[in-house]
Amino acid sequence: MEIEKEIYNKKFEDNHQKVVVNLIYTYGWITNLLRLKLNKHSITLQQYNILRILRGQYPNPATVNILKERMLDKMSDASRIVERLVQKDLVKRCVSNKDRRAVDILISQKGLDILQKLDNEVSLKDLLSKNMSDEEANTLSGLLDKMRG
Repeated sequence: MEIEKEIYNKKFEDNHQKVVVNLIYTYGWITNLLRLKLNKHSITLQQYNILRILRGQYPNPATVNILKERMLDKMSDASRIVERLVQKDLVKRCVSNKDRRAVDILISQKGLDILQKLDNEVSLKDLLSKNMSDEEANTLSGLLDKMRG
């Protein structure tokens, strides 16, 4: 559905304003769809992001600074999110072998297991492929990269 119909707005100042409104609206649409899937496992979007980063590092640990650098939401408090994941036994903290003052974070087997379940339930391709071809998705991704230029 066109953005004008979604938000009941018939007039934008220009196409640049329209694209920004459309991006913000689409961000909300995607995050709401993802939240519905993640809520079944008591995982937030930010926790899911950190678990995926840690799985990408596995079997090597990550530091909180690495997590902060790689997180999609740069405003998130990575330390607080890691603490919640530790409480859920999805990640473990350990003393760094390189620097005894530093703390490493490693995804646990329980964390890997929950991501495996989520991989089956949260397919980003399935989310978009109904309305967009692979070529269109590639074009859109390129345009978004260009926009951030």
